[in-house]
Amino acid sequence: MARQIIKRSRKTGMPPGSLVHIGRERTEKSRVSLVDYAEGHFEERAVPSVDELAPYIGKPSVTWIDVVGIHEPDLIGEVGRCFGIHPLLMEDIMNTTQRPKIDDLGKYICVILKVIAFDEQARELRFEQLSLVFSDDVVLSFQESESGIFKQLRERIRNDLGRIRRMGTDYLVYSLMDAVVDHYFVVMEKMGEKIDDLEDEVVANPRRETLRSVQRIRDEILLVRRSVWPLREVVSLLERAESPLIDKTSAIYFRDVYEHTIQVMDTVDTYRDILSGMFDIYLSSVSNRLNEVMKVLTIIATVFMPLTFLAGVYGMNFEYMPELKWRYGYFLIWGVMIVIALAMLACFRKRKWI
Repeated sequence: MARQIIKRSRKTGMPPGSLVHIGRERTEKSRVSLVDYAEGHFEERAVPSVDELAPYIGKPSVTWIDVVGIHEPDLIGEVGRCFGIHPLLMEDIMNTTQRPKIDDLGKYICVILKVIAFDEQARELRFEQLSLVFSDDVVLSFQESESGIFKQLRERIRNDLGRIRRMGTDYLVYSLMDAVVDHYFVVMEKMGEKIDDLEDEVVANPRRETLRSVQRIRDEILLVRRSVWPLREVVSLLERAESPLIDKTSAIYFRDVYEHTIQVMDTVDTYRDILSGMFDIYLSSVSNRLNEVMKVLTIIATVFMPLTFLAGVYGMNFEYMPELKWRYGYFLIWGVMIVIALAMLACFRKRKWI
């Protein structure tokens, strides 16, 4: 997996709350969309200007504002000022190196987590940050790019499927987090397929490329663990939260997300143990192949030792040697050498050395 260095030193010396994007360089323009709904009401549209969001503040309906692209400080700053979000929180939203966490600031709660997707073309994982800020009437979601994992959720809201149109912002936050965590299982299935293929390759035909592939997947699994492990605490705090923004009836839903997170962590730990074992299997396979080669070379050298001795003896330049002028001496030596070689090979096979 290609590593991209994200430099946090760009913020050195700046005052707290300075909006500086820390993450992958992006050139596409940020987009803002809005979904406003209630039990008998639904509205969905793109928002070309942040000023158009002001009328939705304080409405009795639930307003979901989705910002795709957090690399434009001016846009992110306007959204933060429109909804009165603390500058330090907006600074964290633009810093994609944040670990999953939760901040309860009374009037609103901020949840930061990681979206993990499997890139089919590059055959590697892609990690992006998702920030959710919600009050009693508004949910703000900040994505690095369009992940597509909320498509089904939008369809449920649009077609009034399930209970989401009759619930509040806390249920919408649960639905967003549930979509992210459920997508972890898709990623884990893809990683499981890669690990199964590597297991067969490590046993059948271990190569240096195989070892590098194992190392890449191991690094990806470690990144997944760093992204999922802190999320357990985040979801647990939401489940036990005493905030008026979270209804008591929503606790069971956040508990469901917590259980799914535990299942993902169990899978991650299992894969990590399998990958650690793959290194031992690789070394054993390479060692066995080397032993097979050395055994063949040793057998060849052992067979040729007496033959080399006979050839050396009869290769000496003495004038008087037995069989030196005998007519069948050459054929006799060949016969003796062949018999010795065959006898040694038969002995090796009897002892199951070959």
